[in-house]
Amino acid sequence: MGAYCNGDVSMPPSNDVTSTRHFRLSKHVHDNVHGNIYLDPLSLKFIDTEQFQRLRELKQLGLTHMVYPGAVHSRFEHSLGVYWIAGQSVEKLKSYQGMELGIDRFDIQTVKLAGLMHDVGHGPFSHLFEREFLPQVISGSHWSHEQMSVNMVDYIVDEHHIDVDPVMIKRVKEMILASSEFASPRSSREKSFLYDVVANGRNGIDVDKFDYILRDCRACGLGCNFEFQRLLETMRVLDDEICYRAKDYLTIHKLFATRADLYRTVYTHPKVKAIELMVVDALLQANNYLDISSHIQNPSEYWKLDDTIIKTIETAPSQELKEARELILRIRRRNLYQFCNEYAVPKDKVDNFKKVTAQDIVCSQNSGGVTLKEEDVAVCNVKIDLTRGKDNPLESIHFFKDYDSDEKFTIPDDRISHLLPTSYQDMIVRVYSKKPELVDAISAAFENFQLKTYGIKAQVHSTPEKKKKRHHDSCI
Repeated sequence: MGAYCNGDVSMPPSNDVTSTRHFRLSKHVHDNVHGNIYLDPLSLKFIDTEQFQRLRELKQLGLTHMVYPGAVHSRFEHSLGVYWIAGQSVEKLKSYQGMELGIDRFDIQTVKLAGLMHDVGHGPFSHLFEREFLPQVISGSHWSHEQMSVNMVDYIVDEHHIDVDPVMIKRVKEMILASSEFASPRSSREKSFLYDVVANGRNGIDVDKFDYILRDCRACGLGCNFEFQRLLETMRVLDDEICYRAKDYLTIHKLFATRADLYRTVYTHPKVKAIELMVVDALLQANNYLDISSHIQNPSEYWKLDDTIIKTIETAPSQELKEARELILRIRRRNLYQFCNEYAVPKDKVDNFKKVTAQDIVCSQNSGGVTLKEEDVAVCNVKIDLTRGKDNPLESIHFFKDYDSDEKFTIPDDRISHLLPTSYQDMIVRVYSKKPELVDAISAAFENFQLKTYGIKAQVHSTPEKKKKRHHDSCI
């Protein structure tokens, strides 16, 4: 093998004189997660464009700050973080295996630039724009922020006449798309492991997760016992693939488990989803007037869209936006869509699960009382997994025993801790009432749906009776 030392690998490799001088002459910013981040001249050319600076106006967690007040960090600082860790990871591999792997400055620059630009195509309110809004205005929409990031890279290079190697830009775009359904054939089969650093389609371990998990936990005031630095220090390339020490499998499991916990307690918090449902409805009502969806194929117009679109809706005088403005005002006053109840899909039914719709709930209403309409009901289908769907993510990762061995292997379920989960995916269905006076009727219809579908009431919890009474009394 290459230049791996068998001593204390927890110590970072020392920088040579050239690297030290390079850092001292570089511009740097201080990040509250990673400390000093040094910016190379080429990356600065991209950072100092209005298209990249737009990321300051995109909150990393969309509307989550309405529930977790500290979650106001932006895609701008996350992108700088991914840029920095991406560079660190390749520098570590170069220090330990450089002669063997042939890593050069071109490779390091390429990976850093991919980390910097991987989210430049994101729309307003994080993933809400592409996953909730666009599918409702464009039937069969396959638009993705990764593809738009690629388009934005080309646009920025052309618009600002950035002098950059075309081969580098081509590989940057391939790296951005590496874990998406739009992944393109790679222009080079050499150093394939570099494509797994920023967006890892092979096993899900990438520096994008390293940054957002730590940054999001900190912003929301949650503890995070996952330490990515340990993996950076001990990882190793075998057969053109980044592998990890077998003794670090629990560290990797913490990565996926922490991500799943963030999805459950932060990203898909019931009130966060209620606010998102309302903002989607506001965007749908404003779309005809503001023509929001028409910009998604045109980078020169798309980059002007950001989270400030809410202010545009609030201040526009048009009567066409009256209903959208009222929804935004309701959010300001915390008069949200009311959470009725939720249930976890039984484990043996997850594989054949079909998304629940408002129509399913309305059609499950018993006769008598009020008559529900589909526009009165909002349904949220939430999938939470360990990044590999129903499969154990550890089984797609290759490990090695020690630095004296060139053999890589996977670790099957029966060889790891029995305390780890046996199921790796949850499907949760939540139902909301858009009108407070319909909470009871929608809750009852939802329970009927569960009985009809599963023969049991599978709900985790429902709206407390005291809360139901408060909603009822407010409408008398």
